[in-house]
Amino acid sequence: MADHDDGGRLSWFLAGAIVGGAVALLYAPKAGKDTRKLISKKTESGRDALADSGKEVLEKGREFYDKGKEIADDAAELFERGRKLVRG
Repeated sequence: MADHDDGGRLSWFLAGAIVGGAVALLYAPKAGKDTRKLISKKTESGRDALADSGKEVLEKGREFYDKGKEIADDAAELFERGRKLVRG
């Protein structure tokens, strides 16, 4: 490739890009409008799934918080009982 000048390289690059674009258009599974609809539907379903996951995570977080609070309250109560027993 050292023999080619920059103009030759650019020409080959542009030719390859044009051929690649033509092949992509010929073998594209759907038209642009259909592809945009598909992307829109997939984006919407992904957004819904993310929202549902967020709700589940929030619920689990609340459950863990409530359990942790209950354990902390029980531990505090046991600590107070032990302190009272030690003081007599």
